[in-house]
Amino acid sequence: MAIDRFELGEVTLVYQDSGGAGRPFVLVHGYTGNRHDFADHYDDLAALGRTISYDHRGHGDSTNTADAASYSFARLCDDLDSFLDHLGAAEIDLLGHSMGGMVALRYVLARPQRVASLILMDTSARMPDGFQKAVFEMGAAVARAEGMATLARTAREIAEKDPNRPEASRAFQRRIGDDAYWKRHFDRMTAMDAEAFYAFGVELADQEPVSERLGEIACPTTILVGDQDLPFLRPAEELEIGIPGARRVVLEGAAHSPQLETPEAWFAAVRDHLERVR
Repeated sequence: MAIDRFELGEVTLVYQDSGGAGRPFVLVHGYTGNRHDFADHYDDLAALGRTISYDHRGHGDSTNTADAASYSFARLCDDLDSFLDHLGAAEIDLLGHSMGGMVALRYVLARPQRVASLILMDTSARMPDGFQKAVFEMGAAVARAEGMATLARTAREIAEKDPNRPEASRAFQRRIGDDAYWKRHFDRMTAMDAEAFYAFGVELADQEPVSERLGEIACPTTILVGDQDLPFLRPAEELEIGIPGARRVVLEGAAHSPQLETPEAWFAAVRDHLERVR
């Protein structure tokens, strides 16, 4: 996939585009993630049609503004709209993962004519169950004072001692090895702006729910959720109930990142969706 850059005011968005004709499939990553969250599937997805993924502002290789005020769900929706203008994409198939799914929900409600179909992956129309604003604020205090590398190392120490860490995450770690597993986490975190970590963490906790508007979504929708992703199981059911005609697929043996934890099942579900809507 070709790597390119889109200049948008004070920020540059870095993206990958497989090229080709037809309606693009756009992948929108989550909080602390980046476009590489889907890298293992790029070739297979590109074989199905044009595939595009990009780094949110404050994440990955896109601009870190160092300004918390520049980071919000509304800004991310505007970024997506301007990015699609840049691509010349009148209509897309859209996948949003976690925070990216929250952005995708808000985007399809604001610009329904632009979204031909929707995949909502381990996400919610409201603050997910069990999320605590204070946790994000404490993490941000560490990041601001000591840097994202220190926060990444602290997060690893906590995860390694967490008895409730999903087995899916442990299984993925065993499959790729300790070094590769923790390097993924470290690289994702250290590519992120500390101010973005703070601002989006607070927004995740304080977000205005869009639950009452789910009935407005008219495009074909698939909801994906890992069976071990406990904070998002009930929200996934609510999405299925609220969005007319939505299909929910529970991926067994997966937690919050099924594209990594159960890659074959995840790809099969995405392929089935795209074949159905195209």
